[in-house]
Amino acid sequence: MGQTGQTGQPAQGGRAEVRELQTALHTASDIAFGLDDAPPADQVAGLVDALRRALEAARALEGSQGGTGCREHPRGAIDPLYGDKEDPLPPGWGRCLLCNDRRRRAGTQRYAAGR
Repeated sequence: MGQTGQTGQPAQGGRAEVRELQTALHTASDIAFGLDDAPPADQVAGLVDALRRALEAARALEGSQGGTGCREHPRGAIDPLYGDKEDPLPPGWGRCLLCNDRRRRAGTQRYAAGR
């Protein structure tokens, strides 16, 4: 059964990322289960590298599935303020940084024109 994105549609272009994720996790598992109580630094460095590659592959999968939820920029950047409880986005704004930036600039231009 194939993978599906957030919309329920098959994920696009994620096969290479899936293979990289599987390889990196397999490598990390092999290293982790072979560790002693006091593992040498090179083993720990190899484990960290494998886990980092796995995380990057997982993030690439997320991006290939339209992480922004935006029809116009499905693979765009996610606004860092999305979900921020201290500095929330205005109601109705989504995760797409590009769309939110456009809204911010439009609001600034209206404010400047009203002065």
